[in-house]
Amino acid sequence: MHRARKRFGQHFLHDRSVIERILRAIDPRPGEFLLEIGPGQGALTYPLLQRCKSLTAIELDRDLIPVLEKNAGALGRLEIINADILKFELAGIATGRKIRLVGNLPYNISTPLMFHLLESAHLIQDMHFMVQKEVAQRIVAGSGDPSYGRLSVMLQFHCQCQYLFEVAPACFKPPPRVDSAVIRLIPLQQPTQEIDDYAQFSQLVQKAFGQRRKTISNSLKSILDRETISACGINPGLRAENLEIADFAKLSRALNL
Repeated sequence: MHRARKRFGQHFLHDRSVIERILRAIDPRPGEFLLEIGPGQGALTYPLLQRCKSLTAIELDRDLIPVLEKNAGALGRLEIINADILKFELAGIATGRKIRLVGNLPYNISTPLMFHLLESAHLIQDMHFMVQKEVAQRIVAGSGDPSYGRLSVMLQFHCQCQYLFEVAPACFKPPPRVDSAVIRLIPLQQPTQEIDDYAQFSQLVQKAFGQRRKTISNSLKSILDRETISACGINPGLRAENLEIADFAKLSRALNL
């Protein structure tokens, strides 16, 4: 029996009702390009294979791979890539079909992984992830919400973000100390706002939320003065958490005026 490894952030899902609910949310079909991140002990892997007959998975823990391959043999074609998803480039396995991403993500990498995947958003059809409840709330939060931050802005700029349902710690072995939630992210054909320079926009958002308690006139003073912020129709005395995504786009465009 494989023991969950703390260094990999492993918490293995075992609740059948939750697994079925995730499968209904994904609604996988034969012929689709499904990529599972961190298949673990196969709780989602095997039922996905039964439905799709073909699945690619990325697993960092090489000790899990022989068991997964053996148990999957009669269900369909399972290709397992032993790699760190944070360093893996989706372009390397792109086939022309959009990729459907699935995963019970280790809590310790979920946020950096989201930013990493955004770089390949054009290759992705959708993403269904189990994450820490707090992270899920941050992803879908709107301006004025205490959970609203850089992650909210950047993911909502690229994706339609949906909070699907919550999952209790008892549904995992070993149980984590926090609640989890399942989210759906659907990359948009076009970003929600027009900007001139994506890197510039990303840096501005990061700077604005870098010191949350500061007003934007203070947090952005090294790149924008109060007059320019006001000229965008934005109160310089507001904090970043009070700005809409459209406001960040305006400020980003103002950098090039």
